[in-house]
Amino acid sequence: MRTTFLILHNIRSVHNVGAIFRTADAAGVDKIFLTGYTPTPVDRFGRARTDLKKTALGAEKSVAWKYEKDLSPLLKKLKMEGYEIIAMEQSKNSVDYKKIKVKEKIAIVVGNEVDGLSEEILTDCDIVAEIKMRGGKESLNVSVATGIALFRMLNL
Repeated sequence: MRTTFLILHNIRSVHNVGAIFRTADAAGVDKIFLTGYTPTPVDRFGRARTDLKKTALGAEKSVAWKYEKDLSPLLKKLKMEGYEIIAMEQSKNSVDYKKIKVKEKIAIVVGNEVDGLSEEILTDCDIVAEIKMRGGKESLNVSVATGIALFRMLNL
């Protein structure tokens, strides 16, 4: 049985995070790691964030999540546990996300809405996957791209 983790790194928008929680629930993601300055479902005082709750529609309660400040140690730990790390990013070394054959234990990393994932982070990943763009825009919204990647790579 496949274990799927999502890692949201330095996502700015609480609405994007909520939307990703909702999509993760629909796709059967086992756990979401929130890293860097990505907003969490609860604020620093332990109160539920109503702005995230509005877009997650309860998925913030049905999908396990954990906050980790630093991404690099998390990636190293997951690799040691046998997870294949797949970054969703445009890069000179990226491969078409449709051609990826996922393993039984995967962690998909998505990054900041403007800056994406740094080259340093990409070197810590096993695969860099890209959704090819046909139109004039260079990229998709991070929550949309996450949904497309999850449903295609997990064959849902």
